[in-house]
Amino acid sequence: MPAMSEERDSLFDFPCAFPLKIMGLADTALAQEVLAVVLRHAADFDAATMCMRASSGGKYVSLTCTINATSRAQLDTLYRELSSHPLVKIVL
Repeated sequence: MPAMSEERDSLFDFPCAFPLKIMGLADTALAQEVLAVVLRHAADFDAATMCMRASSGGKYVSLTCTINATSRAQLDTLYRELSSHPLVKIVL
């Protein structure tokens, strides 16, 4: 029986297109801050492909960034940095 970490890694075939959904309060700096973090971990990400959608009440914004994921470690590090950012509420 494979170890749990091996089993988790086998769910993805790297490299792969991996969509990240980042949600935060509607703030003019949110998209730029998220883009800076994403580019630190996925330098080939095309900023023009970032999708932004405001919530129905306009208080929140969701950003979708589909990166070329190269490893589980890359995704884990990216999730940690995005999740700890003060403007970000949720990363899926």
